[in-house]
Amino acid sequence: MGLRTGFLLRWLINAVALYLTTFVVRGVKVPGFGAAVVAALVLGIVNAVIRPVLLVLTLPLNILTLGLFTFVINAAMLYIVSWVTLLRLEGFWATFLGAIVLSVVSAILTRVVEA
Repeated sequence: MGLRTGFLLRWLINAVALYLTTFVVRGVKVPGFGAAVVAALVLGIVNAVIRPVLLVLTLPLNILTLGLFTFVINAAMLYIVSWVTLLRLEGFWATFLGAIVLSVVSAILTRVVEA
């Protein structure tokens, strides 16, 4: 699979995962699949640019919590995406749970597609 195909497939998987997350987690809303596609693109950019910096800055917390603080970072990435897209998050717990569900659904879809 080429670089472009891999990127497009990953983007589509994340868009589907985000859209499915809206049905599972109350408080995570996106008006339609098109908005989920845009939010997934922005999430990919945010994860590529901001997330690595936050992971390095919070390394001591990640070590103390045995990596569990990464879920808070993932929630922060989702929150940042909600600033510039039609993704709507209603409170910390919806954002936190949404980030966890999004990660799990994305991982499952990736495994299914790669099988």
